[in-house]
Amino acid sequence: MNIHRPVMLLCAALPLLLGSISSTHAAPPRPTTAVPAFEQWRETVHRGSDELLTAGLGIDALRSATAPAFANPAQPTAEEARRRAIWSSWRGIADLTPGGGFGDVYGSLQAVPGREFSAYARVPGARHPHRVLVQVPDSFDAARRCLVVAASSGSRGIHGAIAVAGSWGLAHGCAVAYTDKGAGSDYYDLDAKAGFQADGTPASQGALAFIPAGATAAQGIAFKHAHSGDNPEADWGRHLLQALQFGLQALDRAYPQAAPFTAANTRTLGVGVSNGGGAVLRAAEIEGDWFDAMVAGEPNVSVAGAPPLYDFVTQAALLMPCALLTEDDLPQPPMRAQAVPGWTQRCATLKSAGLVQGDDTAAQARSARQQLLDTGLSADALRAGAFSTGFDLWRAIAATYSSAYGRYAAGEHPCAYSFSAAGTDGRPHAATAEVRATWWSEGSGIPPGSGVVLVDGNATGAAEDPLEGLNCLRALGRGDSADARRVRAGITAATAKAPRRGLPIVVIHGLDDGLVPISMTSDRYVPLARKAGAQIAYWRVNKAQHFDSLLAFPDYRKRYVPLLPYLFAAMDQVWDHLEDPARALPQDALIQPSLRAEAPLLREQLSIPAPPGR
Repeated sequence: MNIHRPVMLLCAALPLLLGSISSTHAAPPRPTTAVPAFEQWRETVHRGSDELLTAGLGIDALRSATAPAFANPAQPTAEEARRRAIWSSWRGIADLTPGGGFGDVYGSLQAVPGREFSAYARVPGARHPHRVLVQVPDSFDAARRCLVVAASSGSRGIHGAIAVAGSWGLAHGCAVAYTDKGAGSDYYDLDAKAGFQADGTPASQGALAFIPAGATAAQGIAFKHAHSGDNPEADWGRHLLQALQFGLQALDRAYPQAAPFTAANTRTLGVGVSNGGGAVLRAAEIEGDWFDAMVAGEPNVSVAGAPPLYDFVTQAALLMPCALLTEDDLPQPPMRAQAVPGWTQRCATLKSAGLVQGDDTAAQARSARQQLLDTGLSADALRAGAFSTGFDLWRAIAATYSSAYGRYAAGEHPCAYSFSAAGTDGRPHAATAEVRATWWSEGSGIPPGSGVVLVDGNATGAAEDPLEGLNCLRALGRGDSADARRVRAGITAATAKAPRRGLPIVVIHGLDDGLVPISMTSDRYVPLARKAGAQIAYWRVNKAQHFDSLLAFPDYRKRYVPLLPYLFAAMDQVWDHLEDPARALPQDALIQPSLRAEAPLLREQLSIPAPPGR
């Protein structure tokens, strides 16, 4: 969720969970927990002006809306690409505004010298590998060995969890292992036949990180989440486990005199937010004592027997533009005055299609709103969904996930959606080398953003009716066509199961989450886990929505509190328990914080639950 450019900001935070394949596209063999062979190991040193946590940028440069420069805009160095990727990842996830509390009330931005180890890992049966990365701080103590393991939020690149896992783990002297969980920002330009190398630099030949199947026939832009043919969400838990296994091997290389590092002699903590939180809960299913504890924030997780999140996403794409006209006090951006004409037209279009009732716009909007509330969406979550609606993220998410669930190659989407580079007018256009060079560092993993747009193949000019494509996307989750069965099989493959017994878990979710609604995810998962005997605590946070980075906008910080402080507090409390079992684990809490508005955030305003017994 990149914060200072609204579209990029949201896209970056984009996250939703769903699944994999059909009877005619047989599922790959079930992978085991055997340690994989990691490919293309790289080791780099990061000290001085290029350290681990902020790439030497510090808080002022991270707050800047100006990206770190490339000396050659068309061909950045690996160091430049990494620095900009870290800048983008921080800005997409955290609230770094003065007075927002990051680095003062919670979290750390202190420079951390150390080393990075990176490679590719492959889930058995997958067509494409996922990236894994381990940061080992110089402060790591092999006598108190610890490893924090995280998956990127949304579909972000390999540094996508640095503001959460990196900030907490490196400050505690732990190594931190990351995975892009089979998504990420390894975009491929099908027209220029150009992609990215292992070090993030653009190239048109050699060992590229991602070359999609059918690349010689298709046009536009391909990216791993939509076009790998692997349905990555079905393997999120295994991606996280492989990141842990890579972390242990990296520590063997970093400290050979202290090897072997194993899950038995190294404390391990899984943590993630949004899709990363979903990956944490999927990894919790895996048998074996790989992880000592898990902390999942606003997790994208669907459970069997309940409508999948994809169903809500496609309904929101159709109805929410109309439904929001019932709300007088929406957070901005988007600017209400600019959005109302299009939303009013959507109501009329829905009425003509028989999808809402009412003789005027107000009645049609109430009809759309009621349908969304009937799914279990709260009025507060509906209001917070204005940002995703205003920037057309629901449609982008649905197009990406349906492509992944059905394992469609680039150019094969059954609803005729595709992705393209854009010109200065926002319309499809060939990418320049300068724009293409930014994708690995700044791409959210689900366009639009960074000069890439979603293209509706059903559109016929400026007067397009979006319902054909949107209804097609919805039918993929509900219909009985061969494509619908193929997509639904993928959704089923991504359904969460109960975690293994005895694993401490904390789930944290904002009550006002408008992108991954709590009622459709955590509220369903926690009872499932408890019924299976899980050791789980559930923190529900009032006045928290999905994107901390949106608190850069004044109207958002007047309404909402950041969620990340609760992740850091939960990690602290879980870690205390792991170090001293006499210290109790967190317990359930309904948290009622106070808003900071324009005043500096104070810890007491957050009402963070105290550890039991203190």
